[in-house]
Parts: sequence; C-alpha cells; structure tokens
Amino acid sequence: MKPIHDRFSPLQRALHWLMAICILAMLFIGVGMVSTIHENYLSLVSIHKPLGIAILVLALIRLVVRLTHGAPPLPAAMPEPMKLAAHLSHLAFYILMIALPLIGWGMLSAADYPVIVLGLHLPAILPHSNGLHTLLWNAHRILALCFFALIVLHLAAALLHALVRRDGVFQTMARWR
Repeated sequence: MKPIHDRFSPLQRALHWLMAICILAMLFIGVGMVSTIHENYLSLVSIHKPLGIAILVLALIRLVVRLTHGAPPLPAAMPEPMKLAAHLSHLAFYILMIALPLIGWGMLSAADYPVIVLGLHLPAILPHSNGLHTLLWNAHRILALCFFALIVLHLAAALLHALVRRDGVFQTMARWR
C-alpha cells in the first residue's frame, strides 16, 4: 500500500463521483422499473442491465485503487465509534457495489434472460431456475433498499463533517480544498 496522504487521489475522487452518479441513476431507474407496467419498462431495463455491469467494473477498479493507494487517516479527535462506523460503512459500500450487480446478473441468468453490454452477450453465471430467480430477485430488491439507506446515511455523515464537525473529513473527497 502506498503512503497515505491528507486527501484521496484524483483518480479515487473521480471514481467516487462518477460512481455516485451511476449508482443514484441506477437506484432511481430500478424504482421506475419495478413500479411501472408502461412501455417505458423495457427502455429502463435496457439501461439498467449495462449500467449494472459498468458499476461492477468500476467498483472492482475502485477496490484495486483503494487497496493500492489507501485512504487518508481519520482525524485523531474523531470518537472511536464514529471511526468504526466509517470503516464499516465503506466496507458495506464495496460489498453492495459488487454484490448487487452480480446478484442482478445471476438473477437474469437464472431467468434465462440475456445480458448484453455494448453488443456483447455476457455468459450466464447461474443455471436456469425459476426458484433461484425469485430468490435472487428478492435479494436484489432488499439489498437495493439497504444500499439506498446506506447512501442516505453517507450523505448525512458527509454533511455532518462538512457543516458541523468541520474536521477535514469532507475535504478528503471534495473537489476543492
């Protein structure tokens, strides 16, 4: 692991903000998909699948970058429970950023639906099974709701650090110093 600095690297910040946009778009597209029977459903699905694969690829890149570049240290004055919450929430983010697309891909594989990205047919990662499809669909939905709740908590924590604690944590990921 490389030395840790007072800010995330420009690549880490770019990946963070790009993924934030993709993940928020994905969550709202997902909500739109499951709440409509309108003809827009197929359009939303055609965006949701490749965006999920893009998020998976970006999450894997981001994980490698995080492991090789590290992260800025949390302020020494930060209470230990807050430090633990920060570490656990980041672990949860990485797990969900990787697990949700894989579960979605597995769900489509179990339903025998194709996953096409940039004209390429991705291979099925699970065998056809209606029961497995239902199980994965429910897991995907529940984990997406958990992801949304984690994002809300993350935004609240960012605002707490930026506006109340003013301890420099927010600036580690902000575009400005």
